[in-house]
Amino acid sequence: MEYDLPDRLLRVDLTAATVSSERVPAEWRRRYVGGKGLGARYLYEELAPGTDPLGPANALLFMQGPLSAVLPGEPRYAAVTKSPLTGTFLDSYSGGGFAERLSGALEDHLGLLVTGRADDPVRVEVTDGDATVARSDQWGEDAVETCTARPDAAVACVGPAGEQEVQYATIASDDADHHAGRGGAGAVMGSKRLKAVVARGDPPEGFGDLRERYTDDYLNADVGRWQRASGTVESVEFADEVGVLSTRGWQESEFESADAVGVAAVREASSGREREDDDVPGGFRVETESGEYVPRGGTAMSLGAGLGVGEFDAVAALGETCDRLGVDVISAGSAVAWAVRASEEGVLDRDLSFGDEDGARVLIEEIASRSTPLGDALADGVAAAAERFGGEGLVPTVKAMELPGYDPRGSRAMALAYATSDRGACHRRARPVEEEVFGDWSDADRVRAVVAEQDRRSLVWSLVGDDFAGEVLDDLAAEWFRAAGESRTPDELRAAGERIWTLVRLFNVREGFDRSDDELPEVLTRPVDDSDGIDPDAFDRLLTRYYAARDWGFDGRPTRALCERLDLTDAVDDDTPLADGPAGAPEL
Repeated sequence: MEYDLPDRLLRVDLTAATVSSERVPAEWRRRYVGGKGLGARYLYEELAPGTDPLGPANALLFMQGPLSAVLPGEPRYAAVTKSPLTGTFLDSYSGGGFAERLSGALEDHLGLLVTGRADDPVRVEVTDGDATVARSDQWGEDAVETCTARPDAAVACVGPAGEQEVQYATIASDDADHHAGRGGAGAVMGSKRLKAVVARGDPPEGFGDLRERYTDDYLNADVGRWQRASGTVESVEFADEVGVLSTRGWQESEFESADAVGVAAVREASSGREREDDDVPGGFRVETESGEYVPRGGTAMSLGAGLGVGEFDAVAALGETCDRLGVDVISAGSAVAWAVRASEEGVLDRDLSFGDEDGARVLIEEIASRSTPLGDALADGVAAAAERFGGEGLVPTVKAMELPGYDPRGSRAMALAYATSDRGACHRRARPVEEEVFGDWSDADRVRAVVAEQDRRSLVWSLVGDDFAGEVLDDLAAEWFRAAGESRTPDELRAAGERIWTLVRLFNVREGFDRSDDELPEVLTRPVDDSDGIDPDAFDRLLTRYYAARDWGFDGRPTRALCERLDLTDAVDDDTPLADGPAGAPEL
């Protein structure tokens, strides 16, 4: 049975409280697929350079892809906008029930494009392929309260941090168990006075035997077995074992209590899995004093090792605090770590220390409410707080985004992935550390691995599939498109991944980003434990190799020839400077 791929978009103007449906240009769908790619094309078209991320002119898209909620793995949606934290393009992903029901509620639409700003708090309700804007009476409630208030629907919302426009506020869903976390999409949502998106719809059906076969392939693959066994919570032990676990504010790369906050501790404390009747069971559920919590790998790395908190219950309590407030655990952990180090260095006059759960929780609450000068400064990110108080370089950032818990001093490829990530320091654009630490890689190997992973994930996130399940899409979903009546070859889909990555780079270049924004902070040049610091000159040569491999100029701008090859010339405007030729580098 042929599956009708969605081909429309719902446009929601919060200023006028109107909703309209429009057809997505067929050529856009072919070139940019959906999700990340199509969101990037709309953002490039709709936003003038220099648009205020927290102003009404910014757009916030809740995007699906042509194969959302039918590909194997956990269903996902993409929140696409201009980041208030970094000023870059932002795509942030969240899985679970809201993503699944949003696919059904949108019917033949690929997503919502939200513009403007409401005078009073509102919610957007999506059902039967349409949307309505209604007044919200939940402003001030935390994310769990907002989600659970409508048990007949799936809800994505902001908590107090989003309302206060904390620049790394999340969009929470599924009783705040899932978050579109990094880069501040929740702050954009809060700036628009949009408290929640409510979806009522059944998951899409279709693809029959194909869907069953690929699900079996996923479940029997290494990634599927790993997800069923432990999900992401074993990341902390892996990083600790190979010596790349950032600990106590990036001062160490191993944590003596990694086992106490890792997968064994999670299993012991768990009362079950998120989706007990599902082949992909999701995360572990843990009972807490105030309800249930689903710990993730990033929680143990950033709020455990990163803050020197070595007791599982304490880490879970901090994670639950972040989830209820709607704040990114990675940036929140880095903010607290910076404050502790700044206190130790005499930059701040505040009694803070590593291992102090209570002190960390109080500061996270101050950040979410902007209720103190320190909390207000840290709500704008570590880089902004350091500029205000001093203490620059204590905790690393790239493009003003705080680094995740993998220390790149133990993986040069990971350093390159962080530096070149399109939304700021991010391990989800490419995670070569998982292979590099077991091999003897050259710089050419590092460049190949990072480029290939960035392009592949750009495509998977445009299909809007689970990036872990994307590992079993050997033909990049060409077979799925054939089953839906569209001819897409693997080469065409591979080119789409590169095209999407390049389009996002063009967006960032138009916003003024260049090579200087792809540099690593000075703190990472210092040795840590058994790892040498990153040599700035060697990294500079590695970055030039990367630019050459991508056909970008020495300053990080894509070349005109590349835009012509990737069929991007119609997207490039006079505000987007292009390079005349590629960066010089040895053959890769």
